[in-house]
Amino acid sequence: MLIEKITPSRRAFLAGSAGLVVGFYLAPLGPARAAISVKAGIPADAQGAQFAPNAFVRIAPDDTVSVVCKHIEMGQGPYTGLTTIVAEELDADMAQMRAVAAPANDELYKNLAFGTMGTGGSTAIANSYDQLRHAGATARAMLVAAAAAEWGVPAAEITVSAGRIVHAASSRESGFGALAEKAAKVTLAAEAPLKDPKDFKLIGSDIHRLDTAVKLNGTAVYTIDISLPDMLTALVVHPEVFGATVKSFDDSETRRIAGIVDVKAIPQGVAVYAETMWAALQGRAALKIDWDLSGAETRSSAAIIAEYQEKAKSQGTVASAEGDVDAALASAAKTVEAEYVFPYLAHAPMEPLDGVLVKADDGTVDFYSGAQFPTSDQALIAKTLGLEQGQVRVHVQFAGGSFGRRAQAGSPYAVEAAEVFKASGGGRPVKHLWLREDDIRGGWYRPIYVHRLKGGIGADGTISAWDQVVVGQSIMAGTPFEAMIQNGVDPTSVEGASDLPYSIPNRRVSLQTMKTGVPVLWWRSVGHTHTGFTTETFIDELLTAAGKDPLQGRLDLLKDGDRHIGVLKRVAEIADWGKPVAEGRARAIAVHKSFDTYVAEIAEVSDDGNGLPRVHKVWVAVDCGVPVNPNIIRAQMEGGVGYGLGAILFSEISLGDKGVIQQSNFHDYRSIRINEMPEVEVAVIESTEKPTGVGEPGTPPIGPAVANAWRKLTGQPVRQLPFRPAPPAGSLS
Repeated sequence: MLIEKITPSRRAFLAGSAGLVVGFYLAPLGPARAAISVKAGIPADAQGAQFAPNAFVRIAPDDTVSVVCKHIEMGQGPYTGLTTIVAEELDADMAQMRAVAAPANDELYKNLAFGTMGTGGSTAIANSYDQLRHAGATARAMLVAAAAAEWGVPAAEITVSAGRIVHAASSRESGFGALAEKAAKVTLAAEAPLKDPKDFKLIGSDIHRLDTAVKLNGTAVYTIDISLPDMLTALVVHPEVFGATVKSFDDSETRRIAGIVDVKAIPQGVAVYAETMWAALQGRAALKIDWDLSGAETRSSAAIIAEYQEKAKSQGTVASAEGDVDAALASAAKTVEAEYVFPYLAHAPMEPLDGVLVKADDGTVDFYSGAQFPTSDQALIAKTLGLEQGQVRVHVQFAGGSFGRRAQAGSPYAVEAAEVFKASGGGRPVKHLWLREDDIRGGWYRPIYVHRLKGGIGADGTISAWDQVVVGQSIMAGTPFEAMIQNGVDPTSVEGASDLPYSIPNRRVSLQTMKTGVPVLWWRSVGHTHTGFTTETFIDELLTAAGKDPLQGRLDLLKDGDRHIGVLKRVAEIADWGKPVAEGRARAIAVHKSFDTYVAEIAEVSDDGNGLPRVHKVWVAVDCGVPVNPNIIRAQMEGGVGYGLGAILFSEISLGDKGVIQQSNFHDYRSIRINEMPEVEVAVIESTEKPTGVGEPGTPPIGPAVANAWRKLTGQPVRQLPFRPAPPAGSLS
């Protein structure tokens, strides 16, 4: 792994290359292998003048094609998907394709769904699909035009396949690189045409991920791996409760530890600077800090939940409504009521937050990090350091997971890293990182939510009414995304409930927005994490009360042409729905649309002997439009099932006495273990619709599918997460 010191003269030299992209690259060494380097400049194996037909494609003299990826690779597969889209329209061979992290630049690389550069909301493929198809098609057309001029033949007679440009009649052929210089001078008379999808050779194929080999052999470089000469390691001590600030601190014991360089107060806490990680750990542990709790959140989770439960008894601001709910409930032959409680959840990515800051000779700064919102990080680091935004360069690294954690509105982690760097004086490179304990206790959780639902069933057995009150904290309030809140409703609090797909004539969803001192954030699938659970368990209970089959009952409530129908029927087919299951087991179904992707799941469970579900197998059907890479889609569904299953069974962040967070690491913030992961079978629906995301939609249905199966097995509905064993018979608790 190499990070070169960047000098003004070195930067000027690199900027002269048309294909310059600062960041790491993946260079395939065969169909399914790759090598990685972290280097300031173009890929080392693609040196020379680069043909840059647009912001996304770079073609080198050696025929390698680098796709400049505006979306971070944090395990969800966009580097492979995005390069595949370009390769398809370019008619390249995947073996010649590379993925390169885009520099921070909103003008060129903004997420079309966000208006700024960023990855999230399962938008990577969805918002880049047309953009990159045009990028690849344009590059191909320019290369063909260059070949036609070079060979003196009609462009219409030239074909391109697997990275070779061919004129069969004259037996001429060329790679891309040999024509790159001439292609750079071509001006197209019209927009290059796109392929007919029926002619796709790569899109829709199970192409191996470009980053698999380097992640398996350990050569992949993450921010946490970066080491620079003379680099300081910095750790920050944060308060035990949210909102507390430093009153005073005693660093006398810390400074006696060998390897400690300095201790500085910053707005977020107290930073300890050391020559080594071990010294930083020891120094941090030795610090004595007196905290000011006057503005702190000191309530416990139990107290917050109790307040929410009381609020849920009254209707909130209406998010969506249809018919006369109150009248329908009053006249219903049967009613069902339920209250659901959801805890705070941490994201707990494998790689905690980290970043490396380096000051160049000219006073500009380089920031290396798994930046999910690179231009936001860039702007706020610059502001913190008193620089212009262009004086900060963001080098986007591989990220060891995120699930929303790195996509913080207002970039608080990047700001903290910049504060640490500024307090150090900036004379030496600084690696700033959070420990696992910092991450688990650091806030930015999926909020606590309480839902209260009441449903009515008519005398004819139809579901006649649905009333749902959602109580929780807004993740948009006080952020740059606050404009999304309309008429007092944060749409991320009610998504998946306010747009319930079922045809229920009288329906109302309202929201009670609460405030706490706990910083909250989107978590994998955002509002769908809790709305998907409530809607799909409650509809299951209503169908049971009405004497209807859970599958057919759902189908009967959906309108013709609804894509929910396709995934429900497909998952029922692969699971052989209706077939008797083994004694002591039960199966149930759930379906949910999130981020414009439709996912249905069937879970088969038994009792693990300790009063908790043992999930044996999960069947999944997913409709995400054109399946760019079914292999990655299946992997994301499997990952979504595992992540969601761990959350519903074990995960909970709880505030105890005086607001102190109780959990600290994976031993007490549990996820599933390898022996608890069920077998997962995935069916990907063929589609001609525009592609949609798959990083998040696999997670929402697993909770209700398991909960519905558990209710079927035990008769006990699940009202609070994570799952808790049922109290012994005769227990008062």
